[in-house]
Amino acid sequence: MAHCGTSNAAGEPVSTSQSILEGAAKATQNFDPVNNICAWLNAFHVYADDPTRIVEAQHYCAHITEDIRQCIIYDSPEKNARLIGIEYMITPRIYETLPAEERKLWHSHVFEVKGGVLIMPKPPLAPEVVWEKAETAEMEELVKVYGKTYHLWQVDRGDKVPLGAPMLMGSFLKETERVQSAVNDRNQRFGVESGRKVEIRKHIEEPVIHPVDSDRWDHSKHP
Repeated sequence: MAHCGTSNAAGEPVSTSQSILEGAAKATQNFDPVNNICAWLNAFHVYADDPTRIVEAQHYCAHITEDIRQCIIYDSPEKNARLIGIEYMITPRIYETLPAEERKLWHSHVFEVKGGVLIMPKPPLAPEVVWEKAETAEMEELVKVYGKTYHLWQVDRGDKVPLGAPMLMGSFLKETERVQSAVNDRNQRFGVESGRKVEIRKHIEEPVIHPVDSDRWDHSKHP
């Protein structure tokens, strides 16, 4: 099997034969599902069973239908990033049709959007004003959707390979010292000002989140 990229997960160079196979695959195979990815989102997840554990997540998302998105999640935006999880996003129209037990697995994105936590990293050559407009339009849609996320690779504890069962994840729901620390570190690396994000998103209307089932993992909200 060919290894995509010039080095493997350990940073070691792949063989010449592997590189040749990779080049042939890129030239002849169909990568339509991957090529359908249309947005890179940066945010954070917390473990549903231990919200003190925070993982920065690079989402690469595609639309399946008007009501459904799917994202593959990596631990970095680098070429040899590790694929650590998946997230599905659905509109309230679908969420409300789900059984109560299923709805409890989904989280909201309201605080992430309104608090400037969720971002679309700007391409280096894109004008700031143009990118802000595009990002804000995306946030106007994302503020409404519910996400269901599982991480398969617990990189935050140093696992060298994916170990154990998939872990249900949640999102940031409010401002805390730990949240601010994680966001500030991310913002420095990406050149982002959260205050600016909050300001230009003030007009985004907050949807009514399901009062019982959404964000069920948050034990401060659901003792």
